[in-house]
Amino acid sequence: MKRYMIHHQQVDFRVTEWGKRENPVIFCLHGLGSTGLSFIEIADALKNNFCILAIDAPGHGMSQAFIDDCYYDYPRFCSWLNGVLDKLNVDRFYFLSHSWGSFVHLYYLINQSERVNGSICIDGGYQSKKLRGDSPENEAAFYETDFEDYCESWEEFEKVAVYNGISRRSPLLDLAAQDLALHKDNRYYWHARGKTGAAIVKSMYRDEILDFLSDVQKSPIILLRATLPLEDEHFKSRAADIFSSLTGAKVKAVPNATHMLHWDQPEQVVQEIKENWLV
Repeated sequence: MKRYMIHHQQVDFRVTEWGKRENPVIFCLHGLGSTGLSFIEIADALKNNFCILAIDAPGHGMSQAFIDDCYYDYPRFCSWLNGVLDKLNVDRFYFLSHSWGSFVHLYYLINQSERVNGSICIDGGYQSKKLRGDSPENEAAFYETDFEDYCESWEEFEKVAVYNGISRRSPLLDLAAQDLALHKDNRYYWHARGKTGAAIVKSMYRDEILDFLSDVQKSPIILLRATLPLEDEHFKSRAADIFSSLTGAKVKAVPNATHMLHWDQPEQVVQEIKENWLV
């Protein structure tokens, strides 16, 4: 694994890379509040077969935030992302994403599907705000507060950031936890700040997923969706059915998996990649 910084359109951002560049490329985009190491266990398992590239999205990890919040809107973000891939000398690739990253991923397919050999979304891209009936003001306010919160000890932060609800532990997930933390004044904060979280949430309401799913270019899309918590299953099942009907995606409900499905059951994601992308 190697990590380095790149500059593109007024943003310094961090790239994490596994494997050899001559192998097929998997590009990874994480969820809200996370970093490129969100995919560390999957990348470690596949590094002999693929070149895996993951970025810390602007405002996350070691990457600078966009100066103008409007750049988190999907059209501008995808334009920025396309330039990032050019800078990384990536022409064609497989797209792996989680949560918020999957919403960006799907919008990217509207105009750039010719670059994408295949798509796997990990519990993201299908949870419509319209179906939820949430308020953009309330949700943005939550992230503004939540991302500014802190923990008094490393043990507390690690539990909150990674191991809350995850029944397994691993040295690689410990590294992912360390990547999320900003240690300041003997407290542990999230690297992603409240302003970034609120800006991204507001963009998700402006670019409601149901308003553009039918424009997504038909390409091989797999959605691995969580089945926990049980009280959310009705919404997720309904949203996934709509998602499948609009995109032609293959939806797989993964038993005993939370929203952090790739941390709960990384072997399931690795298996899907090997079965569908290893040629």
